[in-house]
Amino acid sequence: MRKNSKMLGELTEQQIERLLKQQITGRIACTDGHTPYIVPINYVYDGKNIRCHSVPGKKIDMMRNNPVVCFQVDDIANIFHWQSVVAWGRFEEITMMTEKEHTMQALTKRIMSFCDTETDHTSHALTDNEEDIGTKIELIFFKIVLIKKTGRFEI
Repeated sequence: MRKNSKMLGELTEQQIERLLKQQITGRIACTDGHTPYIVPINYVYDGKNIRCHSVPGKKIDMMRNNPVVCFQVDDIANIFHWQSVVAWGRFEEITMMTEKEHTMQALTKRIMSFCDTETDHTSHALTDNEEDIGTKIELIFFKIVLIKKTGRFEI
Protein backbone atom coordinates (compact mmCIF):
# COMPACT_ATOMS: atom_id res chain seq x y z
CA MET A 1 0.00 0.00 0.00
CA ARG A 2 1.32 3.45 -0.86
CA LYS A 3 2.08 5.80 2.00
CA ASN A 4 -0.80 8.23 1.33
CA SER A 5 -3.38 5.77 0.00
CA LYS A 6 -6.44 4.99 2.09
CA MET A 7 -8.23 1.69 2.34
CA LEU A 8 -11.90 0.99 3.02
CA GLY A 9 -13.02 -2.47 3.96
CA GLU A 10 -15.20 -4.83 5.95
CA LEU A 11 -14.40 -5.85 9.51
CA THR A 12 -13.99 -9.55 10.24
CA GLU A 13 -16.28 -11.27 12.75
CA GLN A 14 -13.47 -11.10 15.34
CA GLN A 15 -12.97 -7.37 14.72
CA ILE A 16 -16.73 -6.79 15.06
CA GLU A 17 -16.80 -8.67 18.37
CA ARG A 18 -13.74 -6.79 19.65
CA LEU A 19 -15.25 -3.38 18.80
CA LEU A 20 -18.57 -4.24 20.46
CA LYS A 21 -16.72 -5.34 23.63
CA GLN A 22 -14.29 -2.36 23.65
CA GLN A 23 -16.78 0.47 23.45
CA ILE A 24 -19.16 1.67 26.13
CA THR A 25 -21.42 4.10 24.24
CA GLY A 26 -23.43 3.20 21.15
CA ARG A 27 -26.60 4.39 19.49
CA ILE A 28 -29.97 2.67 19.40
CA ALA A 29 -32.28 3.40 16.48
CA CYS A 30 -35.97 2.62 16.85
CA THR A 31 -39.19 3.73 15.22
CA ASP A 32 -42.86 4.12 15.95
CA GLY A 33 -43.60 3.04 12.38
CA HIS A 34 -43.53 6.59 11.07
CA THR A 35 -40.69 8.51 12.66
CA PRO A 36 -37.21 7.09 13.28
CA TYR A 37 -35.49 7.96 16.55
CA ILE A 38 -31.81 7.43 17.41
CA VAL A 39 -30.19 8.02 20.81
CA PRO A 40 -26.83 7.34 22.43
CA ILE A 41 -26.76 4.86 25.28
CA ASN A 42 -24.16 3.28 27.53
CA TYR A 43 -24.07 -0.48 27.22
CA VAL A 44 -22.21 -3.66 27.94
CA TYR A 45 -21.89 -6.44 25.35
CA ASP A 46 -22.01 -9.99 26.70
CA GLY A 47 -21.06 -11.76 23.47
CA LYS A 48 -24.68 -12.21 22.39
CA ASN A 49 -26.69 -9.21 23.56
CA ILE A 50 -26.32 -5.50 24.07
CA ARG A 51 -27.37 -4.88 27.70
CA CYS A 52 -28.59 -1.45 28.81
CA HIS A 53 -30.68 0.46 31.30
CA SER A 54 -32.86 3.52 30.92
CA VAL A 55 -35.58 5.51 32.57
CA PRO A 56 -39.07 5.51 31.02
CA GLY A 57 -39.41 7.71 27.97
CA LYS A 58 -39.68 7.91 24.21
CA LYS A 59 -37.19 5.18 23.26
CA ILE A 60 -38.62 2.69 25.77
CA ASP A 61 -42.18 3.40 24.58
CA MET A 62 -41.13 3.00 20.94
CA MET A 63 -39.20 -0.23 21.55
CA ARG A 64 -42.03 -1.73 23.59
CA ASN A 65 -44.41 -1.06 20.68
CA ASN A 66 -41.96 -2.05 17.93
CA PRO A 67 -39.11 -4.25 19.23
CA VAL A 68 -37.16 -4.25 15.94
CA VAL A 69 -34.11 -2.00 16.48
CA CYS A 70 -30.72 -1.17 15.08
CA PHE A 71 -27.58 -0.59 17.14
CA GLN A 72 -24.45 1.26 16.01
CA VAL A 73 -21.05 1.73 17.63
CA ASP A 74 -17.78 3.11 16.35
CA ASP A 75 -14.20 3.96 17.17
CA ILE A 76 -13.04 7.10 15.40
CA ALA A 77 -9.38 8.09 15.63
CA ASN A 78 -9.88 10.70 12.92
CA ILE A 79 -11.86 11.25 9.71
CA PHE A 80 -9.56 8.87 7.82
CA HIS A 81 -9.08 6.20 10.49
CA TRP A 82 -12.21 4.65 11.96
CA GLN A 83 -14.16 1.44 12.55
CA SER A 84 -17.92 1.09 12.76
CA VAL A 85 -20.34 -1.75 13.56
CA VAL A 86 -24.04 -1.79 12.73
CA ALA A 87 -26.16 -4.54 14.27
CA TRP A 88 -29.83 -5.38 13.98
CA GLY A 89 -31.81 -7.01 16.73
CA ARG A 90 -34.85 -7.24 18.94
CA PHE A 91 -35.57 -5.28 22.11
CA GLU A 92 -36.39 -7.47 25.12
CA GLU A 93 -37.20 -5.93 28.47
CA ILE A 94 -35.51 -7.72 31.36
CA THR A 95 -38.06 -8.60 34.03
CA MET A 96 -36.39 -11.32 36.13
CA MET A 97 -34.69 -9.82 39.20
CA THR A 98 -31.59 -12.03 38.89
CA GLU A 99 -31.06 -10.92 35.29
CA LYS A 100 -31.63 -7.27 36.26
CA GLU A 101 -29.01 -7.60 39.01
CA HIS A 102 -26.56 -9.30 36.64
CA THR A 103 -27.07 -6.55 34.05
CA MET A 104 -26.64 -3.76 36.61
CA GLN A 105 -23.47 -5.37 37.98
CA ALA A 106 -22.02 -5.75 34.46
CA LEU A 107 -22.90 -2.14 33.57
CA THR A 108 -21.51 -0.83 36.85
CA LYS A 109 -18.23 -2.71 36.43
CA ARG A 110 -17.89 -1.55 32.82
CA ILE A 111 -18.83 2.09 33.43
CA MET A 112 -16.73 2.43 36.59
CA SER A 113 -13.62 1.44 34.63
CA PHE A 114 -14.05 4.74 32.75
CA CYS A 115 -14.58 6.95 35.82
CA ASP A 116 -11.99 9.59 36.64
CA THR A 117 -12.77 10.09 40.32
CA GLU A 118 -14.21 8.12 43.21
CA THR A 119 -17.19 10.49 43.31
CA ASP A 120 -18.27 9.46 39.79
CA HIS A 121 -21.09 6.93 39.88
CA THR A 122 -23.10 4.81 37.48
CA SER A 123 -26.34 6.71 37.98
CA HIS A 124 -24.83 9.52 35.88
CA ALA A 125 -27.48 11.76 34.35
CA LEU A 126 -30.22 9.81 36.12
CA THR A 127 -30.02 11.19 39.64
CA ASP A 128 -27.61 12.80 42.08
CA ASN A 129 -28.45 10.14 44.68
CA GLU A 130 -27.98 6.47 43.80
CA GLU A 131 -30.48 5.50 46.51
CA ASP A 132 -33.23 7.20 44.44
CA ILE A 133 -32.97 4.41 41.85
CA GLY A 134 -35.80 1.98 42.45
CA THR A 135 -37.68 4.36 44.75
CA LYS A 136 -37.95 7.78 43.09
CA ILE A 137 -36.63 6.73 39.68
CA GLU A 138 -37.90 3.75 37.72
CA LEU A 139 -34.94 2.05 36.08
CA ILE A 140 -35.71 -0.22 33.14
CA PHE A 141 -33.27 -2.93 32.14
CA PHE A 142 -33.29 -4.34 28.64
CA LYS A 143 -31.24 -6.15 26.08
CA ILE A 144 -30.96 -6.03 22.34
CA VAL A 145 -30.82 -9.63 21.13
CA LEU A 146 -28.54 -9.31 18.10
CA ILE A 147 -29.58 -11.03 14.88
CA LYS A 148 -27.15 -9.60 12.31
CA LYS A 149 -23.88 -7.61 12.55
CA THR A 150 -21.77 -5.87 9.95
CA GLY A 151 -18.69 -3.73 10.23
CA ARG A 152 -16.67 -1.34 8.09
CA PHE A 153 -13.37 0.49 8.47
CA GLU A 154 -11.13 3.05 6.89
CA ILE A 155 -7.38 3.19 7.47
